[in-house]
Amino acid sequence: MSCKIDAAIDEYGVDVAQSGYDGVDDYLLRRWRGDDGRSADGYRTLTDWFNKRLLKRVYDEHNREATGVRLEGEYEALRSDDDLVRREVADDLRGDGIEVEELTASMPSWSTMRHHLNDCLEGSKPTETATSEWELESVRIAADRAAEKAEKAVGSLASKGELADGDDVEIDVDIQLTCPVCHVRTPFREAVDRGYVCREHAERERAEGIDGDASVEEAANAGANGDRS
Repeated sequence: MSCKIDAAIDEYGVDVAQSGYDGVDDYLLRRWRGDDGRSADGYRTLTDWFNKRLLKRVYDEHNREATGVRLEGEYEALRSDDDLVRREVADDLRGDGIEVEELTASMPSWSTMRHHLNDCLEGSKPTETATSEWELESVRIAADRAAEKAEKAVGSLASKGELADGDDVEIDVDIQLTCPVCHVRTPFREAVDRGYVCREHAERERAEGIDGDASVEEAANAGANGDRS
């Protein structure tokens, strides 16, 4: 029995735009391992890539414009927690004859991508040795373990009849970082990539740190001058 990703590849004809890859599975494995000359991608990045390729195939089939900006924006809208935004895009897609519910149901989650890479494709990833990567790896492992524990708990609830559709759900664990001042939330990996959780308060803290260093230096210089006098 094929997994959800295999089924989507077969049903929608998901392909790879770049040359040098032997199909979607080869692309996913090599991007995950980072053995194609570029830094490795995580499960979530690969999931987004796959779903956007799937969406583009559907757009092409229904003669809907599929520019990068439009595709990106409408994909994010379909995944949005804002019902109004999601419904507006869904209605527009239906106007082009696209079965929105069927489309979104065919899009895998990151946990499905993890299963596909590790189990279906029996892929393995070399252990990170660079000291600059151990923090990212630790958080990834923690998220994976949390997802596995949650999956077992949900399965148990389903078997007890306490969660009717628990057998079919997909578990998604996302590590979020919260600014202690304004409480804006940012995904962990995004925060690491850009170097801050909240731009406004990160810049303010950085500026205060520089001012504080300058004050310390001025005080030290004043003390040194006083000693000489």
